[in-house]
Amino acid sequence: MKLLVCTLLLIVNTAVAQHSLERITVSGNQFVSESGKKVVLRGYNSSDPDNLEKQGQWGQAYFQEMKAWGSNVVRFPIHPRAWRERGESAYLELLDSGIHWAAEQGMYVILDWHSIGNLKSELFFRPGYETTLKETFSFWQTMARKYGDNPAVVFYELFNEPTTNNGQLGVCSWEEWKSINEEMITIIRACGGKGIPLVAGFNWAYDLSAAFERPIEAVGIGYVSHPYPQKRNQPWEGQWTQDWGRMKEKYPVILTEIGFSGAEERGAHVPVISDESYGEAITKYCDEKDISYVVWVFDARWAPSLFRDWEFQELTRHGKYFKAKLNTYQYD
Repeated sequence: MKLLVCTLLLIVNTAVAQHSLERITVSGNQFVSESGKKVVLRGYNSSDPDNLEKQGQWGQAYFQEMKAWGSNVVRFPIHPRAWRERGESAYLELLDSGIHWAAEQGMYVILDWHSIGNLKSELFFRPGYETTLKETFSFWQTMARKYGDNPAVVFYELFNEPTTNNGQLGVCSWEEWKSINEEMITIIRACGGKGIPLVAGFNWAYDLSAAFERPIEAVGIGYVSHPYPQKRNQPWEGQWTQDWGRMKEKYPVILTEIGFSGAEERGAHVPVISDESYGEAITKYCDEKDISYVVWVFDARWAPSLFRDWEFQELTRHGKYFKAKLNTYQYD
């Protein structure tokens, strides 16, 4: 009886939290609420929910802390290997809880199929990212059917970072990648997914130049870039505009991974090594163009980390920068 009551309370509370979040859709080059207001989302990546649960950190307090850092959106990177090893039912329980806790704090959710590599050739950067076309399509069938009516689940990020890694992972033309994404979008819509599909370009989700010339043939979508500091040399802004920023002239754009690490900090690696000048440049660029962004990563172990301890007392350089920056925004 006690378990039944707790389950019913969770269902009721989740429904109330979801109801308080308006569905976000696409209008021109903006994300907009049901009441017609422009929406710009700024928040943080969780690490994989499977990883956080294993660390004992997947709970309400985690989302409360993220909200205290000025977030109105959280991205869940779902690794194919973790999805398989935990099993669909058990993983969906994690997502159910996380979506509830996020919505409770007034934060929207991005579901991200977190693979890196060439989905056409089914060659991937590391074993944890390995998947197949069939598994990827099946994953989005499940997400659309399960969360398609939930306004808190605002985005479906179809594939994290497409790359051929200079031919080491095979070949894939933009036309081929475009077709695969259009098929995923068709599947999602046919299965009842009302959220916004997000499409990434090549070069590890950095380059949208091909998409600018030959965009996805679907309505109600957005585009993704991951413009880490070492993707281009300074000054960044003109190159950003050419590589991905000009997409915002026509379509909504969200940077689902940004961040930096000082060269002296734990986990520093290419392409994230930089300093606060990058943080200032990327957030100014986004603010001027109404581009949404999500900072990597709200975890003490994964890099570049925003903090070094689970008491959230020892912040990294980019943790200090982005916590202060996101808390300057006022959300309706």
